[in-house]
Amino acid sequence: ASSEAPASSEAPAQAAALDGDGILVGSCIYKFDDTFMTGVRTNMQTEADALGATLEIVDSQNKQPTQNDQVDTYITKGVNALAVNPVDRTAAGPIVEKAKAEGLPIVFLNREPEADIMQSYEQVWYVGAKAEESGTMSGQIIADYFTANPDADKNGDGKVATLEFEGEINNPEAIARTEYSLSTAIEKGVPCEMMTENQVANWDTAKAQEMMTAQIASLGVENIEVVFCNNDDMAIGVIAALNEVGYNLGDGGDEVIVIGVDCTDTAVEYINAGKLYGTVKQDGDAMGKANILMAINGALGKDWLDGTDYTMADDGYSIRIPYAKITAE
Repeated sequence: ASSEAPASSEAPAQAAALDGDGILVGSCIYKFDDTFMTGVRTNMQTEADALGATLEIVDSQNKQPTQNDQVDTYITKGVNALAVNPVDRTAAGPIVEKAKAEGLPIVFLNREPEADIMQSYEQVWYVGAKAEESGTMSGQIIADYFTANPDADKNGDGKVATLEFEGEINNPEAIARTEYSLSTAIEKGVPCEMMTENQVANWDTAKAQEMMTAQIASLGVENIEVVFCNNDDMAIGVIAALNEVGYNLGDGGDEVIVIGVDCTDTAVEYINAGKLYGTVKQDGDAMGKANILMAINGALGKDWLDGTDYTMADDGYSIRIPYAKITAE
């Protein structure tokens, strides 16, 4: 319920400036069982309903060929705009070409295609966040923690033994979250030292749990001090593995400091229960609203930011939704 309040309370002011009656938006989400994108989908639907537009959303099941076929189906059906969360950001070119051939506006969300693809058509836009910002905030959360708890270096060796759970190989958002979380913590005086290479768990809870279980067996849970995760779903999996060895139970006992990204409802529950130390909120409410507003503006031939309070990034084709640091405090 809490996630719906901002969408419904903010929509009326913008709805007055935009009438989506008769507009059909076709949307593809890279996979429906991604927790963050589930929240985005809900907010897309709420905004489309508020503006009187019709929204269809399909699950691309993490398969780019499936998504390409879904876009073809939408075009045949006669949608007025496309809203696409790409499976493979590097393979978005053919989708843009399909939209361009039909003169259809297309908004990409959360996974940013390469700049040359975005610049190949005047009616393609992007709604997302600045990945470096979430990494920087993750590092700041750790720095604040170690400033408040100087004895958090459990073995007193002057190093903070760190693991990084990365979302995907070659995903710029994952890479930036990983790099900036570590570099920011180090810059701010936390002597993080990577214990192993990055654990690529594909944004997935079960995969992260499996990989963390292996790391615990290999490294010893008592030697792991901080785990940065590129999203909350992976952080929940890491905590499940820690729970299996009696850590992060929320009972004031042994813990590893785990940081996520997204601020999903489950992550908030885990923070309140003392199992997850912190997360970085990625605003799925704003992201869901913005991409629908832009798609409808495009379909109506209006300026794509008409009736919104968003500002264009320097690249000329995107808006960036800000992040926020979230801990129990």
